[in-house]
Amino acid sequence: MVDLPGYVSALVLLVALGIPLMTSVLLYRGGRVAGMSGRAAGTMAASCGVVWGGWVAASARLADLGSYRPHPPNPSPVPWFPVAFAGAMGVALAATRIPPVARALSAPGTAARLTVPHTLRIAGGVFLIVAALHELPPLFALPAGLGDIAIGLEAPFLARRLARGEGRRSAVWFNLLGLFDFVVAVTIAFLAGIGPHQYLLVTPSTRALALLPLALIPTTAVPLVSALHIVTLRRLAGEAADAGIYGVRLSPLRPTRT
Repeated sequence: MVDLPGYVSALVLLVALGIPLMTSVLLYRGGRVAGMSGRAAGTMAASCGVVWGGWVAASARLADLGSYRPHPPNPSPVPWFPVAFAGAMGVALAATRIPPVARALSAPGTAARLTVPHTLRIAGGVFLIVAALHELPPLFALPAGLGDIAIGLEAPFLARRLARGEGRRSAVWFNLLGLFDFVVAVTIAFLAGIGPHQYLLVTPSTRALALLPLALIPTTAVPLVSALHIVTLRRLAGEAADAGIYGVRLSPLRPTRT
């Protein structure tokens, strides 16, 4: 565990727990819009929240045991860090195929609702704070922290535009840039210390990301938010296909009467 001020842990928990909680609430709203009963929508949303909350607890335990460390004293040969990241995102994407969840995500306004949780990425500025405390390298903290802040600041405004039926092109760029921000941050993090070899020789390294409390962000928050980006892009692509290339809704061809 990295010795950091208590407010840093609070910011990490805000991201790790706040994003899945907000996502669950918005899934409930989507279920209601889709015509589900309050009980059915509540059960679906609560189940998603409980499962993800359980994963946050499990990931915290793995980090406490040192399982995410790629170097000694971690005795495990399993690369738990990438396994946790990929597995969590895979589970989140697979959950969209569950009928009640799929129904909630098919409701009108899904793109706007799924944009709202990104607001909490403002707390990603915690990387800048930890870098100022000399526990993370600026090479990682600057693009990761500033990228998260930019996405978080834009999210509520974009969500409002989407709710009004506007800003679909901006939403595509927003989600692509959000994913790109993660790709850049994760790549630097692995090259600078949490991978099996440190190719970027910076001091300090990024090994603090494999320890509590910071480990909760890349193993729980980032996979979920990445899944939200992907699901939103799918939804936007589906809406574009329904609307036709030139914004004119396509309707099935009907035989003409002679």
